[in-house]
Amino acid sequence: MSKVKFTREEALAFHLEPTPGKWEVQATVPMTTQRDLSLAYSPGVAVPCEDIAENPELAYDYTNKGNLVAVISNGTAVLGLGNLGALGSKPVMEGKSVLFKRFADVNSIDIELDTEDPEEFIKAVRLMGPTFGGINLEDIKAPECFIIEQTLKEQMDIPVFHDDQHGTAVICAAGLINALHLSGKKIEDVKIVLNGAGAAGIACIELLKAMGARHDNCIVCDTKGVIYQGRTEGMNQWKSAHAVKTDLRTLEEAMIGADVFLGVSAKGAVTPAMVESMADNPVIFAMANPDPEITPEEAHEVRMDAIVATGRSDYPNQVNNVLGFPYLFRGALDIHARAINDEMKIACAQALAELAREDVPDEVALAYGRNLSFGRDYIIPTPFDPRLIHRIPSAVARAGMDTGAARRPIIDMDAYEQSLKSRMDPTASILRGINARARAAQARMIFAEGDDPRVLRAAVMYQRSGLGKALVVGRDTDVRDKLEAAGLADAVREIEVVNAANTGHLDTYKAFLYDRLQRKGFDRSDIHRLAARDRHVFAALMLAHGQGDGLVTGATRKAAHVMNLINHVFDADAQNGAAGVTALLHKGRIVMISDTLVHEWPDENDLATIAERAAGVARDLGLEPRVAFVSFSTFGYPMSERAEKMHKAPRVLDARGVDFEYEGEMTVDVALNVRAQAAYPFQRLTGPANILVVPARHSASISVKLMQEMAGATVIGPILAGVDKPIQICSTNMTANDILNMAILAACKVG
Repeated sequence: MSKVKFTREEALAFHLEPTPGKWEVQATVPMTTQRDLSLAYSPGVAVPCEDIAENPELAYDYTNKGNLVAVISNGTAVLGLGNLGALGSKPVMEGKSVLFKRFADVNSIDIELDTEDPEEFIKAVRLMGPTFGGINLEDIKAPECFIIEQTLKEQMDIPVFHDDQHGTAVICAAGLINALHLSGKKIEDVKIVLNGAGAAGIACIELLKAMGARHDNCIVCDTKGVIYQGRTEGMNQWKSAHAVKTDLRTLEEAMIGADVFLGVSAKGAVTPAMVESMADNPVIFAMANPDPEITPEEAHEVRMDAIVATGRSDYPNQVNNVLGFPYLFRGALDIHARAINDEMKIACAQALAELAREDVPDEVALAYGRNLSFGRDYIIPTPFDPRLIHRIPSAVARAGMDTGAARRPIIDMDAYEQSLKSRMDPTASILRGINARARAAQARMIFAEGDDPRVLRAAVMYQRSGLGKALVVGRDTDVRDKLEAAGLADAVREIEVVNAANTGHLDTYKAFLYDRLQRKGFDRSDIHRLAARDRHVFAALMLAHGQGDGLVTGATRKAAHVMNLINHVFDADAQNGAAGVTALLHKGRIVMISDTLVHEWPDENDLATIAERAAGVARDLGLEPRVAFVSFSTFGYPMSERAEKMHKAPRVLDARGVDFEYEGEMTVDVALNVRAQAAYPFQRLTGPANILVVPARHSASISVKLMQEMAGATVIGPILAGVDKPIQICSTNMTANDILNMAILAACKVG
């Protein structure tokens, strides 16, 4: 995978728009009537308050404590950036909170404490204990982090977990289980060398010893060399616990004959010569951030038999904490755990290791652009494996119950695993899959409106995200000025600007266009004007002649006008079976509405074609289509000639013999609600519809905009389907990000 590029401006804009920061709070109960408010606050709230005061365990039933984790830092060791202070660490802690929600549906709040005094820090966190189901400590420097975590674990009755220590340790342990399995070695026999005796390093070695590694086989090194018994310089009680009786004094000496190297130190700490001196089938976890102690290329140059992992996503075997902390807390919260103990951490590591040995789902292989199968380049699962959410927390919960850490054990583990599966938003994996396919396609994307700053920003993002080549239609000087004004001056050299003046294909384009339009009232001067001066037509001609792989347009002009121009070059109209499909993403559901772009007032044959086009889009997005022809009536009641075509359209599909589910006519609630469907036992849908074919374009437009404005649904589209080449028509109110999404759909040939 290529490294994703972004500028300072893009990173700042991401945190600034649409509202400052990365998360907000939403109420989960109705707050509309006086009665609602009386129940939510005084006097109704008194009832659960009294019950909790009498039985504290009920806080997990009547408050959000059971799904709330605090991410707490004082900013003394932020990422690889050092001591940025409490406020300087807030963007990282907000980001961590968002990861909890994204990967394990754990609600999380970030808290930054403005103190470097461990005693003050400990007191502040301890006093907040009643609020939370767990505490995730983050980016606190060693050795204070050891004191803080140990004391809080002793004083609090909820899980306290310093992710920089144990998160890294758990993923490292998971990778090591599999690396040793592949090299035919046992953990109790191997010689392990650790370089870096800070928070993560000490936690890694302690967890491996808990899993069976022998104390005398583990050599720990820091900047001063080997930590041996009797050393006094640069020591503390945590290092002393791992001192061994040895004559070795340097990392170089320690590496001779070592089976495993663990690095949480600095770039370049390991030389090729050191790797060469290791035992057969060496395991190298070079986890320094952002650059490893030694790169996989350098290690493999001297030792083809090495298994190498790093902390980076652009190399195989990424040791990524997001594989651990969300699921550890998910499992711990769900058993109302008193702590996250070693057994729970080891269970997490073993479950991760087992998952990596199983066949990888197609969607994951697609996301990574390569086939993943258990072996030297795949010993740790990828963060986007959809099985993580139901496999890892259940292993953690079992271990917590077996070791007495659970306040409320789970009785039915099968039902628990099912509930975990349903926690995750399916739309996330759909969007990720599209992005992955676009990255694999590497399409040359034509952006027709190079005079619009949003389009230019989208084009730059497309190229910098490693999705392919961006071709922008516009005047060179105009594009350069607009990029500079948008703070993207450095992108001028990256994207390619195309226009009628700098193409060598204009004569070919004009001949092609004249051939299409000469009997439609266009003479040669009309053709020249269209081909040379209209960017929509010029861009479409580029696409038609293979000078690009996809086209995005429509951000600056009304869709009907743009469609009219595109039709000069392509058969993208109703007669030729084109249709517009808009995807609505809301509360974990995805529903498509069509036609939102082409047909003004379709008849039953058009409606059947629209259903086929929408089914094709659904399959392109990884959904199994279930089509409902919707109206204000259900199966003939109330009777109306307005609904008649919706009644006939399914019969047209019957005659065509299509291979997807469809039914109609029906009201929207019957289409989307399984309970409402139960009143019609004869209907053919096996679940809620995910495609609504509506009677006309105006009803489609009203439905989409109502959902967008009132419900806050995310809108993707309209997606143009049924045209020979990938063309996507934006709407004039789209942001740069929306335009980028349309380019991604075009790159995937959706529709």
